[in-house]
Amino acid sequence: MEPLAETLRRLKRERDEADRRYNDALTELDRALPTPREIATPPLAADDSQLAALNGSWKTLDGPPAPGASWRARLTGFIWRTVAPYFERQLTFNSQLVDHLNRGAAAARAAHDQQVRATTELREEMHRLAEFHVRLMRYLQEVTAYVDTRDRDAAGGALVLNASLSALAENVDKRWESLSVRDHRQDARLASLAAGQDDIRAIAGVSQHAALSLKRELERLALGTPAGSPPPNPERTANSEPRTAISEPRTATIDSSYKYVGFEDQFRGTRETIRARLESYVPFFTGAHEVLDVGCGRGEFLELLAAAGIRARGIDLNHEMVEQCRARGLDVIEADAVGYLSTLADGSIGGLFAAQVVEHLQPDALVRFLELAFDKIRPGGRVVLETLNPACWVAFFESYIRDITHAWPLHPETLKYLVLASGFTHADIEYRSPVPIQDRLQTIAAPASSDAFVSDLVEAFNANADKLNARIFTHLDYAVIGAR
Repeated sequence: MEPLAETLRRLKRERDEADRRYNDALTELDRALPTPREIATPPLAADDSQLAALNGSWKTLDGPPAPGASWRARLTGFIWRTVAPYFERQLTFNSQLVDHLNRGAAAARAAHDQQVRATTELREEMHRLAEFHVRLMRYLQEVTAYVDTRDRDAAGGALVLNASLSALAENVDKRWESLSVRDHRQDARLASLAAGQDDIRAIAGVSQHAALSLKRELERLALGTPAGSPPPNPERTANSEPRTAISEPRTATIDSSYKYVGFEDQFRGTRETIRARLESYVPFFTGAHEVLDVGCGRGEFLELLAAAGIRARGIDLNHEMVEQCRARGLDVIEADAVGYLSTLADGSIGGLFAAQVVEHLQPDALVRFLELAFDKIRPGGRVVLETLNPACWVAFFESYIRDITHAWPLHPETLKYLVLASGFTHADIEYRSPVPIQDRLQTIAAPASSDAFVSDLVEAFNANADKLNARIFTHLDYAVIGAR
């Protein structure tokens, strides 16, 4: 059987839903009712103010002169007989014109009177229709109250039951509010616990890397291998190139490089995320061999090159990352970029890749690194340098200053210039990782009925939002691709 509290809530939901549907239908009806429009005033009546004067003056001659024997009478008669035909035609025209004007004026007066009557009747009809609409809406608004009254009268004891249910529902609401407050407190505690779990997860990750590092060093000590030496590689032959001084075994100490591995795990992303992001760089090295990945980190790009059949080697200064790469069978040497490149023969590598590395170099070291890269890459090879985009404020404040190992931010045009100045014949800038649309400043649309001032204000706001987006919310990373 359904609990009473749940029944009350269900009944309230059903009633609220019925009220909502009724109100929505009533609103739609109200919007659909035609709004009375203003009826245009009939035009002014035709101007007949000159008709009386025309009716009295159209006959310009009274008739022929009286005959006589004097020379004046004979001259007048001669002149009359000469011009009479012309005056008679003029009088005929005047007569017809005046008659036409009289008839037209009468018709215009009748039409104007009819328009006035029609306009008056149409206005009265529109008024009656608007009054009907008002009465219809008033009726529909009152009909629910009437139905409720009839239902309560027919139900008899429904009022008493409703009062009891209302009191019960009030008590339930109070308990519900109390439970809601408790839920909010519980949510706050859960959020606090989640934040604590993130901290614990970060500490656990660092601890795990520290334990792995300690385990490897203890295993090497147990085997009598100097600490920091690479694990045995059965694929290396006796004719393999000797390790340089840069990559000689380190002293028997356990450093804190595992902490930076944990930092990358937490803030840069998982290995799967980085692989997906770096995959688009592989085509730049198609057909190349002996590619060097400087600052290879956890080896994501080396794995992508291997999957594409491209021979590659990585170098990194972080001991723990080098150990992880070697454990996965990757050819990685613990060395710094400038020192390692200095030991290579000119034209000995087919390309050079460095992702999120150049911002860790001081300016003098960066210039020397680019010069060596030009010398060591064979003609036709490429150098690909990816770094944070400090021209994007989000990248600078959210990522660049978070990493304390960053040494110098590099503007895209600056890095491109340094690559060209180092001897590379061509260099392009490719922007990567755009800031998501939902994280940028949003433009607004002007209201349909806005005036010119509001439209100008909206246009200025949107223009400023676009300018800020172009500086603050652009691309988080960029890459300079140089051709040898």
